[in-house]
Amino acid sequence: MPRKKKPEVAEEKVQYKLPPALTEEALENKMIMKAYEVVYQRMCDGTVTSPELVHFLRLGSTKEREDRDLLNKKKELLEAKTKAINESKSIEELYSKAIEAMRSYSGSSEEEEDA
Repeated sequence: MPRKKKPEVAEEKVQYKLPPALTEEALENKMIMKAYEVVYQRMCDGTVTSPELVHFLRLGSTKEREDRDLLNKKKELLEAKTKAINESKSIEELYSKAIEAMRSYSGSSEEEEDA
């Protein structure tokens, strides 16, 4: 009995309908997404170039993941330091207000203390 031919199924293209970009950052992200789609399609077709393939191989490497983790932790540390500096400024303001309030409650003024 002869084999039946399988009907050829066209590969589905990955298409995402993105809203129009409202900012430069959104436009850049949209362009990056489209570039990824093109490279993905080339990988599926077997026509990907060496530099494109090497790029994605590097992204998947352990070293690259560790570098990204390190950058994220540095970012978190910087944000924590910024928050601590801002909080210390507000504490200083509270202390100065509290000292002024205590002076006014005691009935003395700065002029009397200087004399």
